[in-house]
Amino acid sequence: MSERELGMDKTHVLLGLFFLGFLVSLTVAEGGARPGFLYTRSKGKCTPEYWSSRRETWPKMVPLTSSVSKVFGSRALDRYRADLTLLEATERNDDIGNAYHRLLKQASAALLNSYARKPFPYSSWKVKTLLIQALVSEKAADLQASQFSSANQNCS
Repeated sequence: MSERELGMDKTHVLLGLFFLGFLVSLTVAEGGARPGFLYTRSKGKCTPEYWSSRRETWPKMVPLTSSVSKVFGSRALDRYRADLTLLEATERNDDIGNAYHRLLKQASAALLNSYARKPFPYSSWKVKTLLIQALVSEKAADLQASQFSSANQNCS
C-alpha cells in the first residue's frame, strides 16, 4: 500500500469515528441523561443531593452543623442519633428501604428549601410538624417522605 492509500484509510476511519460520536451525542441529547453503570446525582437545586454538595450557602437559620434533634425537636431523638447533623442527613445513602431515613433526608432538604426558596410549598414550621407527625409509623414516614421528595424535585 502506498502512503497515499494509507492516508485515505486513516481519513475514512477518522470520519467514521466522528460520525459515530455525533450519533451518540444526538441520542443522549434527545433522551436526556439516563443512569447507567455510572453513579448519577439528581441535578435539581432543591434535592438533598444538591444541598449536601454545598454548592450554595446554607440558610443562616440552619447552619451546616445544626443537629437534627435541635432543628426538629426532641421527638426526633427517639428515631435518630443525637449528634446527627442536617448535613449528614442530606448526605445519607442508607435511605433505600428505610422509610425513616428517607423521611429525614427529604425533610432536611425541604426545610432548607423552605428557608431558601420563596415559592417552596411548605413553610419551615410545616416541614418540622409533618416530620414529627410522620414518625408514628413506617407507612406514615414513607408517605410523607414521598411528598417531601416530590416537592423537592419540583422546586426550582
